[in-house]
Amino acid sequence: MRTIARSFVLGFAALALVACHHGAHRQAPGREAKTTLEVQNQGFLDMDIFVLRSGQRIRIGDVSGNSTTTLTIPSYLLSGPTPLRFLADPVGGVRTPVSQEITVSPGDEVTLIIPPGRP
Repeated sequence: MRTIARSFVLGFAALALVACHHGAHRQAPGREAKTTLEVQNQGFLDMDIFVLRSGQRIRIGDVSGNSTTTLTIPSYLLSGPTPLRFLADPVGGVRTPVSQEITVSPGDEVTLIIPPGRP
């Protein structure tokens, strides 16, 4: 199985994003590759997680403080390689960090790291 890996860290207002693409996943014919976002929330506050695409803000889930959650990026948001941003909206906080733009393809596994910080 061919594996291509790409990793980088993007930051804005103490928000880090790491993307890893693991090549084409083997799957049953007719099934779309599942695209996931692993959110590592190292902060105290719970976060609502949104995907920003073409001016749209789409909520895909939430992650509790000091925990890790894997969310699925809906397939209707991806049409081949698609530029996306991610927004973490803290419950009870005032900052809303947004990641830099990243190109996500169906089947990618993306990791978003929210470091500890001030609400």
